Amino acid sequence: MGMEIPDLKMQDVGGAQLPYLHYDGGTSQIIFVHATGFMPWLWHPVIKEFVPQNSVWAPFICDYRECNPQAGGLSWEIISRDLSVFCRSLKIEYPLLVGHSMGATVSTIAIANYGIKARGLILIEPIFLPEAFYSMEIDIKNHPLASKSIKRTNHWNDENDAWSYLKSKSLFSSWDEQVLQLYLKYGMQKQEEGNLKLTCSPQNEAAMFMGGWDVNPWPLLDKITCPVLVVEGENTENKGLVDVQRAVSLLRRGQYKSVAQAGHLIPMQKPQDIVRIIKDFIMELT
Repeated sequence: MGMEIPDLKMQDVGGAQLPYLHYDGGTSQIIFVHATGFMPWLWHPVIKEFVPQNSVWAPFICDYRECNPQAGGLSWEIISRDLSVFCRSLKIEYPLLVGHSMGATVSTIAIANYGIKARGLILIEPIFLPEAFYSMEIDIKNHPLASKSIKRTNHWNDENDAWSYLKSKSLFSSWDEQVLQLYLKYGMQKQEEGNLKLTCSPQNEAAMFMGGWDVNPWPLLDKITCPVLVVEGENTENKGLVDVQRAVSLLRRGQYKSVAQAGHLIPMQKPQDIVRIIKDFIMELT
């Protein structure tokens, strides 16, 4: 891998400790915010291309606050507020924010509602659901994403068993090999009995999805004044659910980019494409 992955640090965001990775570097600052159920280590193949020219932070958003999926989960509004407290506490000023899926949506809310002043924003496959969804009351079994995630497989006998499982599932078949190895190492934790379980449990992942119902992001898009690039996978599973072109049209300085032969999980499938996209975007900012 070349560059070492730093140890996890903790930052108090007001009644909770938010874990994060920090890569020390230059004065330009970048924050990478991951998707629901995933983890900051998976950004490493992308982050290492931006260090040491930039200083980089990647928070780990999973079970850092109490979150019960049956009681509405962990609100994305709370995550967004925590993200802004995180930036203030660590003196992260004028960062570029790169968010994927949930990470894209909470970055949007944090800038629009909680005062993060960003120099730019890259939204990779943001979760902007149809507006009617945000006024609905919903429970886990009726939530299109939480209902699936709470049933996720969460036990493997050992690393070989886990690796065979990952290799057998269509979800992971298009992943970059390096990212898949990072997922095996950091996305699963060895238990005392020697078996493996998911680092972000199915319960916690479902709680994240449930929390995405709280804030309608559509009215917030017009409040964002920095340049925004919205990135969509050509073969995304969210086609028909997330109207990315509408989002681009509502942003004051919105641009659109499609990534060929990629689905929803573009950073895991095509990390080098994401590196190029970010580098091109930074060139336009300067």
